[in-house]
Amino acid sequence: MAHVAVIGTTGWGTTLAVILARREIPVALWARTGEEAERLGRDRQHAQRLPGVPFPPTLTVTASVAEALAKANLVVYAVPSNWLRWNVQATAAHLPRRCLVLAACKGLERDTSKRMSQVLAEELSPRQQGAICVLSGPNLALEIAAGKPASTVVASEREETAVKAQETLNSTSFRVYTNTDVTGVELGGALKNIVAIGAGISDGLGYGNNAKAAFITRGLAEITRLGVAAGANPLTFAGLAGLGDLVATCNSSLSRNRHVGEQLARGRKLEEVLASMHQVAEGVDTTAAALGMARGLGVEMPIAEVTYRVLFEGLDIHHAIAELMGRAPRPEWSGIRQ
Repeated sequence: MAHVAVIGTTGWGTTLAVILARREIPVALWARTGEEAERLGRDRQHAQRLPGVPFPPTLTVTASVAEALAKANLVVYAVPSNWLRWNVQATAAHLPRRCLVLAACKGLERDTSKRMSQVLAEELSPRQQGAICVLSGPNLALEIAAGKPASTVVASEREETAVKAQETLNSTSFRVYTNTDVTGVELGGALKNIVAIGAGISDGLGYGNNAKAAFITRGLAEITRLGVAAGANPLTFAGLAGLGDLVATCNSSLSRNRHVGEQLARGRKLEEVLASMHQVAEGVDTTAAALGMARGLGVEMPIAEVTYRVLFEGLDIHHAIAELMGRAPRPEWSGIRQ
């Protein structure tokens, strides 16, 4: 029988732990402190992240790394992207020899612009390199925890690794597809958060469906342009980890990144918005990291550029929109090899 360890009591980490445990899979959820582990174990729910969603009997919570990982066939890292490296360093010595290692984080490491699989590869031993996989798709945690149907993609450079993870994660309410384009799946999941901030701004300003549809579509072109330059398959961005995740994140009231954009459009300061949130909006740091990657690859990303200036340099939102609308006309697929 599969045994799963989930590193991270985030909303997404807790959701994955719950839906796996509902299938009577033994799941150990690792909390960073004994106090948190005791509270979650006592309450049998995560009242802050998933209120009203009970923990199944096969879900245990522990602050002991050794206990959490002792029997794991699959170890899931579901932490904010800028904390992945720290969490891997804190747990790597206890990883079982033959376990799969799955990154369920959607972001880029801000200081290095590295994808999550690259962080894992740097921190894990050579014998674990073939066990690395990533998870991404239109996966809003609260909907999945409520048992609503959803789909996702698990990707690994080794198809057999992706299939093994798929076999553990797939269920009648959570359909899992496989892909070997790790770069594309990760970049789709990370970069759509930048676009979601802009979609939230559009909603906050009441610009309507035409403007939002155009913005999302041009955002997808920008994501694809960077992804292809980084070696990804352009078809990946038409799939669940690209278009699927983009649509969900740009339109749902559950989207943290869309919420950030909407609040900025209403005049709130970024620091105030982030301080009022209980979870991380990955798109903020990812904007900076994506621009670092784009500059290294010589890729133009106008949406990410103006989003960065709005977030960190005080660019007025209306001026940002005027800049995008006033760019020189060009072919629709400019900069994307066909």
